[in-house]
Amino acid sequence: MENKLHVQDLRISFRTSNGKVQAVRGIDFDLAKGETLAIVGESGSGKSVTSKAILGILAGNSIVESGEIIYDGQDLLKISEEDFHKIRGDKIAMIFQDPMSSLNPIVRIGRQLTEAMLLKGKIRQRESRNNFNGYLKRLEEQMAASAPDAAAKARAGESCKKFEQFERKHTELEAAYNMAHEGATEALDDIEVIAFELEKNTVAKGAADRIKDIARRSRESLNKYVVDPDRYKSEVESNASELERSFRAKNYQAVLKNLYRLREILTEGAARPEPNFFRMGYYLTFSGKPLPDKPVDQLNDELLAYLQKDFMDDFLADGERAMAWSAAQCREHIRTAMDALEKARPVFAAETLDKKLCTDTWKSLSDAVKKTVDPLAITKDSVVYTFSPSMKSELDKYFHGIKANVDILRKHEKEQRKHDAIVAKGKKPDWEVAEAAVTDLELIKTNLAHIIDRLTEHYRGLLDSAGAQDYRAETIAAIDYLRDNASGIVAKVTPQLARQRAIKLMEEVGISEPHKRYRQYPFEFSGGMRQRIVIAIALAANPDILICDEPTTALDVTIQSQILELINKLKAERKLSVIFITHDLGVVANMADRVAVMYAGKIVEYGTSEDIFYHAAHPYTWALLSSMPDLDTNEKLTAIPGTPPNMIYPPKGDAFAPRNKYAMEIDFEEQPPMFQISDTHYAATWLLHPDAPKVDPPKAILDRIARMNRRREAQDA
Repeated sequence: MENKLHVQDLRISFRTSNGKVQAVRGIDFDLAKGETLAIVGESGSGKSVTSKAILGILAGNSIVESGEIIYDGQDLLKISEEDFHKIRGDKIAMIFQDPMSSLNPIVRIGRQLTEAMLLKGKIRQRESRNNFNGYLKRLEEQMAASAPDAAAKARAGESCKKFEQFERKHTELEAAYNMAHEGATEALDDIEVIAFELEKNTVAKGAADRIKDIARRSRESLNKYVVDPDRYKSEVESNASELERSFRAKNYQAVLKNLYRLREILTEGAARPEPNFFRMGYYLTFSGKPLPDKPVDQLNDELLAYLQKDFMDDFLADGERAMAWSAAQCREHIRTAMDALEKARPVFAAETLDKKLCTDTWKSLSDAVKKTVDPLAITKDSVVYTFSPSMKSELDKYFHGIKANVDILRKHEKEQRKHDAIVAKGKKPDWEVAEAAVTDLELIKTNLAHIIDRLTEHYRGLLDSAGAQDYRAETIAAIDYLRDNASGIVAKVTPQLARQRAIKLMEEVGISEPHKRYRQYPFEFSGGMRQRIVIAIALAANPDILICDEPTTALDVTIQSQILELINKLKAERKLSVIFITHDLGVVANMADRVAVMYAGKIVEYGTSEDIFYHAAHPYTWALLSSMPDLDTNEKLTAIPGTPPNMIYPPKGDAFAPRNKYAMEIDFEEQPPMFQISDTHYAATWLLHPDAPKVDPPKAILDRIARMNRRREAQDA
């Protein structure tokens, strides 16, 4: 399964006037495409800090001490704010607990839904153009470099020029189609509203402008592959003109008649299959003939046969050769880089790092690693791309820490002397001296070694799997990439199209009468409806990952259920990857694929939903389950005793030990490792040690599991 997000050894603290708060203490997890990962824990467990780190919205007093968050070949802990603008809200979106934290109270809902679409639409067009031009240039260079003779080299250059030439025709045709199709769908959208108002004798203000828009868009819809002008041009023109005249004369019966006829024509057009403009662009550019007059499916087949015979078979062969040659060059660079990495290890393992030597070595390694990037690879290699910024970040922290630690230790010693002086007088201070918030220089050196180890191991894997590459499949993927980006260049998001998409999104998230509510303000919506609007805004850019941070906590139980069902439905329909943050295990019982239980900044149990609800192993997970109500529970719910620890003074052993009635002596002395229970299930508790006494979960949990098992057996019977 494709992995969308990788979090490893994430450690985050916050500077406060009382000392350094250790909020997240070395957590690891992955998020696969199309799955829901629930992160569950009490307030202060670190779950929301983790989600904010993924979005790059940590508070200014945060300290990222170590770790990485890898998305699309980038470490989100290392990228600039400018780079985050391309990801935040576009690729990774977030729904907060309070919907009003995401809504402007004095701006209409429609505008808040469309402004991101319009902004991102322009950015995507620009990115598509850069992607197309850049990749085609690199492909041409590799085709030429791998050519066996001068004739093949010349052919490579010519074929790439032909590709660019017919792609211009492709984008021209697709842009015209998009404009016509957009006109048809927008006109249909407005026809439904106006027709409804006329049928109910309630013509709203602004109807005259919408009638003009319907007439204009109906005319714009005339296109060979939307509304066929040869068949309908005169009828569309006459109906559109009569529509405007009848409305001015307030002859609403005639208006309805013309609206209904336009609706028939436009509905037929909007439902027609879309031709393959990529193939069509080549045929019209190089065949010297008009397009065959055939149904779209037959036309697409004939155009494909022509494209393959006249161009694509040779282009694929040249591309496949270029792919193999480029990969071979990269493997040579990988071997060189591996030697350089091995020689550089002592530089970053010295007792005290030398700034100039480390900086020069980092630059040299970065150049060597950069050469190992395959210029024809479409998907970024996360480990390779993040090497240089990760090394730079750790080195910056080290050399800044050397200077900062002197001042921090001086202040800490002053505080300690002050505290000791009060104690020496026989008094008891009402405050403690927090641990000095110094930069852990040895940890940074360990991180540097890990970065080198990970890249070296990754390179070994690439070299070992070299023989398994399918260069023809990679060439086809490259052509699809170029074609998709060419389409992206002409995928213009107009205000009208953004409005249409916004209304469809409102319908998708369950907002009734979206045309009417599009112009309303947030205060005119209930709490549940506002949260639906926030979900629609989050989905407007069609993100890869949706983070839901306690999205139902502020809602009543009935609305909670509706929002959870909605998120589940949207996840399935859009193949979203979801991170669901909550303090309530019951909320995620029917929606999480995997669950990470967090306590005091650490993941204490990790597994599938089945693992957590039927085979929980950590006492904290037992406590959460025992405090979770269900319809069949007659016994009094058990509150978790005590309070979470003060993370300015993190506990020496298991952080949950003071609240854990099953705690053993070792729980107060040493943090437990993460024990593996199964291939999918892990828990950090000394109860899983072979020498630990046998302890069963609380009776309330065992009874609940038995009820759930009986219910499942009855359903399966």
